[in-house]
Amino acid sequence: MTVSGFSRLTEHDPEELLTTWWNEHAHVKDGVAPPESLETAPFGLWPGRAPAHGVQRGAAEQRACEYAELLVEYRHGYRLGLVRARSGAEAMTESGWTGPLNYDNDTAVFACVVADWERRFGARVLGLGFDTLTLSVAAPPTDIDQALRVAAEHFAFCPDNILQNPPHRLRAYAEALIERPLWNFWWD
Repeated sequence: MTVSGFSRLTEHDPEELLTTWWNEHAHVKDGVAPPESLETAPFGLWPGRAPAHGVQRGAAEQRACEYAELLVEYRHGYRLGLVRARSGAEAMTESGWTGPLNYDNDTAVFACVVADWERRFGARVLGLGFDTLTLSVAAPPTDIDQALRVAAEHFAFCPDNILQNPPHRLRAYAEALIERPLWNFWWD
């Protein structure tokens, strides 16, 4: 455990976490998916993580800077926070953020997945709120096949993004992710 009371994000495996969460949120029991769910179609069982998209060196930081400026300019109430950490994912635990507390009180499990997205998609943490997380993404999905796999990860990570937003369908959510440079998460 760290001083902040969380485990370390390096103690977790993002694939294992996402699989477990998918099984919980998609109601998979003993490796058997329920009858096709409209929320998670075309997947019943966990499809696995999306392949990495090519992130050019420096692109993630450039994209994050551009969107951070826009957030400060257009979303009133945002404040700058500095956290001594090597990455945004580490800052999530070092700051004591507890956004997804209704799902798990160990922020390190969520930070582990964000660290994986940092590597695979050039994601950077732009904002942490009471129950929200905003990421910039340098290499978002570019077609529906990639987007469906990323949407499956988002469903596992934060099911409220799909279940509490009409039309409550993974495919519709995936379509909105194509070329989208910001990922927003909200836990109820």
